[in-house]
Amino acid sequence: MATSPPPPTPPGIPAGGPRRHAHWWQRTWVRYAALTTLLTLSGLVILALVRKQTGTEGFLVGLGLAVLPVPLLVAAFRWLDRVDPGPWRNLLFSFAWGACAAALIAIVANSFATQWIATATADPSHADTLGATVIAPVVEEAAKAAAVLLVFLFRRRDFTGIVDGVVIAGVTATGFAFTENILYLGTAFGTDQLSGDTGVFSVTAATFFVRVIMSPFAHPLFTVLAGIGFGIAARSADRQHVRRVLLPITGLLLAMGMHAMWNGSSTFGEYGFYAVYAAFMVPSFGLLTWLAVWTRQRELGTVRTELPSYAMAGWLAPPEPFVLGSMKARRLAREYATHHGGRDAGRAVAEYEAYATSLAFLRHRGRRGRAGADFAVRERELLHELWARREPARPALEYAARATAPAPSPWPTYGYPHAHPAAQSPAPQYPAAQSPAPQPQYPAYNPYRS
Repeated sequence: MATSPPPPTPPGIPAGGPRRHAHWWQRTWVRYAALTTLLTLSGLVILALVRKQTGTEGFLVGLGLAVLPVPLLVAAFRWLDRVDPGPWRNLLFSFAWGACAAALIAIVANSFATQWIATATADPSHADTLGATVIAPVVEEAAKAAAVLLVFLFRRRDFTGIVDGVVIAGVTATGFAFTENILYLGTAFGTDQLSGDTGVFSVTAATFFVRVIMSPFAHPLFTVLAGIGFGIAARSADRQHVRRVLLPITGLLLAMGMHAMWNGSSTFGEYGFYAVYAAFMVPSFGLLTWLAVWTRQRELGTVRTELPSYAMAGWLAPPEPFVLGSMKARRLAREYATHHGGRDAGRAVAEYEAYATSLAFLRHRGRRGRAGADFAVRERELLHELWARREPARPALEYAARATAPAPSPWPTYGYPHAHPAAQSPAPQYPAAQSPAPQPQYPAYNPYRS
């Protein structure tokens, strides 16, 4: 009789024995400290520059108005990422990079380029137009795309597809727009203070309407094109080097082109801005929104397709692939666990859902030949995490499966398994919170079973 492979290795123990000590500059805490220092210094410098240009009162007014769309935009991108949510640290880094580093790069580079053009051509008005339509789109989109590139390179495990690219790019652009709106709104408020106009038709009100009400999605829309390029590259095999390089560059060029058209709309005549907004920006926003939602639904389909193999091997209960492929069922499972087992049980179920989703995506990439060399190690890690949380998760998932299972057919099935397995499952008995978890007995491990 063939012996079963050993159980999955816990994540904290590297395969093949202990690793050699890395150089001090390769340590994780050194990288975090360097990145935090860079973003902090950038934030302090950008704060000083914006406050110098707007004044203290203008800065406070701009800050209060610019922050209004931020929670809505971040919540929208977080909702889009609910199938396989990335860690919050990636979103915090992206927002901080956009608000601090990218904004500082843009302000310094745009000012230098505009002054150089004005000096070379002796035409300040032409320099401002050229800087807004040519220089600014190139500099700003490249600065924002740098955050997507950094996550793509150094957080590769968290960057697996189009949705990840859209979310990272969108949050980065949200941070950039936040800082830029402080500058524009604060400057507009200073102009109104000098002219004495503080009514509905003031410069501040007009700037707020255009930048916050009409087009809060403008910067995210541009940068998302670069994020889609990185997302498609992430789904490509490692051997497709040309594809993995050209797709992000193509997305970045499209982002620059759309940004240039948006900035140059004011030069198209009296109604050029509204024409570009209605005929180009709104349809593009609708198309990219549809693409993002469709991609999210496709991810749920991947979960339903890939996880049955692990259910057949005994790692998952039979109804779990159905539950994990439905956002409604997943929410019901978390609510059930929280109600019966407390917040710790609800958190365990949420982690179980996240690990199972990552496992489905990993297997999907492996079947298509796009998994990395650490496929087997990563699969064992995910299976270990699932098995450690099965006690609180399985009753909740079984309840969600029964609650969302299709209604039974009025016609007899004559023994054929047409009904969902959860329809015949007995009511689960949720384990007591204080009862000790039994020692895990792993099922036979066979990653090639399909």
